[in-house]
Amino acid sequence: MPGLIGKKVGMTSVFDENGKSVACTLIKVGPCVVTQVRTLEVDGYEALQLAYDEKKEKNTSKALKGHFKKASTTPKRKLVEFQFPDQKYDLGAEVKASDVFSEGEFVDVVGKSKGKGFQGVVKRHNFGGVGQATHGQHNRQRHPGAIGACSYPARVFKGLKMAGRMGNARTKVTNLKVMKVLAEENLVLISGAIPGSRNSYIIIEK
Repeated sequence: MPGLIGKKVGMTSVFDENGKSVACTLIKVGPCVVTQVRTLEVDGYEALQLAYDEKKEKNTSKALKGHFKKASTTPKRKLVEFQFPDQKYDLGAEVKASDVFSEGEFVDVVGKSKGKGFQGVVKRHNFGGVGQATHGQHNRQRHPGAIGACSYPARVFKGLKMAGRMGNARTKVTNLKVMKVLAEENLVLISGAIPGSRNSYIIIEK
């Protein structure tokens, strides 16, 4: 299994083998249920669809109710598909954190970053502001300064660093170490910070 779905619980710290305190993120991982098995013959690729977190049946569409019924499970909130060959799980199988992750290995974590609304260039792109008098601006604090070119190209190029909406986007952090796996509680401690607020959904990939 290349990954699982989880939910961010919060931050804590643990001591590593050298006695150094390491800041960690606590994630409630699984148990996830296999709700669909993609095969090469039918779908053209091999993958498993995993579902996580209970959902009220009255808030579930009829189509999804039938989908979950095939897997003999209750409605779930989050569905994620993991592509990989040599799958060994059957429809309706339950996958736990201890089945996939082990202490000391490195993983990638995907989450949705906290939304920060409409922000200026100093916060969004780390511009220097009036103190450094950079980017063509000298007398107005935290302003972007000049953005024009010349009579040619006589326009502003796409992707120019300007003010705009910040955060609330899919964000991936790579090569984070699994510090501890608590099998009974389905908890995984991962070193460092990961994107998202508390109780937001997290995808952990190996």
